[in-house]
Amino acid sequence: MSRGRRNTTGRPLARRAAKYTILNVTQPAELMDFIMKKMDGISRNKVKSLLTNRVVLVDNVITTQYNFALKPGMKVQISKAKNNHEFKHNMLKLVYEDAYIIVVEKKEGLLSVATDHVKERTAQHILSEYVKRSHRNNRIFVVHRLDRETSGLMMYAKDEKTMNTLRDNWHDIVKDRRYVTIVSGEMERDAGSIESWLTDRKLYVSSSPVDDGTGKYALTHYKTIKRANGYSLVELKLETGRKNQIRVHMSDLGHPVLGDERYGCEVNPLGRMALHAFKLCFYHPVTGELMEFETPYPAAFKSLMLRKQL
Repeated sequence: MSRGRRNTTGRPLARRAAKYTILNVTQPAELMDFIMKKMDGISRNKVKSLLTNRVVLVDNVITTQYNFALKPGMKVQISKAKNNHEFKHNMLKLVYEDAYIIVVEKKEGLLSVATDHVKERTAQHILSEYVKRSHRNNRIFVVHRLDRETSGLMMYAKDEKTMNTLRDNWHDIVKDRRYVTIVSGEMERDAGSIESWLTDRKLYVSSSPVDDGTGKYALTHYKTIKRANGYSLVELKLETGRKNQIRVHMSDLGHPVLGDERYGCEVNPLGRMALHAFKLCFYHPVTGELMEFETPYPAAFKSLMLRKQL
């Protein structure tokens, strides 16, 4: 399938052809240094602007990372046309985009998908409006979710086939999903795992240590990063992706997530639920390439965990 062709619905199968300055990579280099060397006289600030405005592509994929590692044989394309589809939103940051998927960082307070009561103030709706700027038939398809009050990385598909590939092969495709949380009290163990069977009761999720035939198996691994001020900073890795899994499991351990009143936390020092999806690693559903994305721990989490000076 050649780049730039369209299917019968008019949805771009890959990024449409445009007028580009094309630079061929012949030896390993970082993206910014490569552009500055190839485009003699261009300033560092100008290159930063090109990257920020999302007009630089590497092998047909929009790339904004200044130190992206280029390899021989790759092709860097710089659009000569003004980019009219720049994405900006105060609740959502665009981390990665190609013809098949979009990876974003969601702020707390934003729904991942529409509900019966909320249609437009959702990440799905915001991204749908964005992709429709390129073509009215473009759509966004839900692959997985984050709770409204959980921030962090998540992925959407740009066509139904990719969505189905991701959903049907989720456990094979997703290599690593990690969260960071602050919980009430000081964790007894430095690391461990918790498993149970979770049942969705609509208003809350119940947990059982044994399989009673109604629940779904859930397994969470945890590592205590720091204990301070009566709280614990904990990193979590999911083996399963059940609704409210981390929140229920931390409550089961007697250390509910800060700000999570539903599952037993009585304090909210951050004014939000202290749960953030900071790492997402998966094999690309079309190319098979290993994709790795990571965000820093939220600054508010770090501040809360600083030991007070006596």
